[in-house]
Amino acid sequence: MIYFASDLHFGIPDRKSRAQREEKFIRWLDLIKNDAVEIFLMGDLFDFWFEYKTVVPKGYVRLLGKLAEITDSGIPIHFFKGNHDMWAFDYLEKEIGMTMYRQPIERVIGGKRFFLAHGDGLGPGDRGYKFLKNVFELKINQFLFRWLHPDIGVWLGLYWSAKSRYANLIKEAERGEEYDFQNARIAVYCRDILSQGRQIDYFVFGHWHVVNMEKIGDNSYYIHLGDWLTNFSYGVFDGNTFELKRFDN
Repeated sequence: MIYFASDLHFGIPDRKSRAQREEKFIRWLDLIKNDAVEIFLMGDLFDFWFEYKTVVPKGYVRLLGKLAEITDSGIPIHFFKGNHDMWAFDYLEKEIGMTMYRQPIERVIGGKRFFLAHGDGLGPGDRGYKFLKNVFELKINQFLFRWLHPDIGVWLGLYWSAKSRYANLIKEAERGEEYDFQNARIAVYCRDILSQGRQIDYFVFGHWHVVNMEKIGDNSYYIHLGDWLTNFSYGVFDGNTFELKRFDN
């Protein structure tokens, strides 16, 4: 089995809630490690993550230990940097053994071609975010942020990211948000790839916090994996078909 999960956002909203969600995710990892061939974590594992040269954020000991245990057992874990953990550098690769990706990739799994990405910044529009992302990825800005004391830097990062995430969730709830999956930016992006003659069976994304599998071509689907804030959802590919599921203890 190939497993996919995204948008865990560990670090918010408080220590008790984060610990409960972390414990639940570890139970899921313990369950799937029995038949997992590979595991794909599609971004935003943390709500904020910044690696200083000799310091990493406090906490997540059980989570990181479990991930290391799985990679040590020979099960590959692939980690895609999301918009909340774009400042992950090499700690997770060197210490935990995960393979890290900074750009979308294509993989053939069980004879099916997968397009895999966190999903932020893809598709037309959203220029404001794309500009901000480029600013955050500049080496000079990473260098300047590193000069902040970790207590200040991590606090600022968690404060900003939590406010941003909860503000968006509140707005969506107030509007009774309905997603037009066929005309969304990511659908336009996927159709553009298919129009180039590239055959993709499954486009798999995180980032949107919705759980959905949508047909995008004659034999192509694009998938939103949901999150582990409210949905506790994940994807599984058995070599023939892709399914979206929810984990319920």
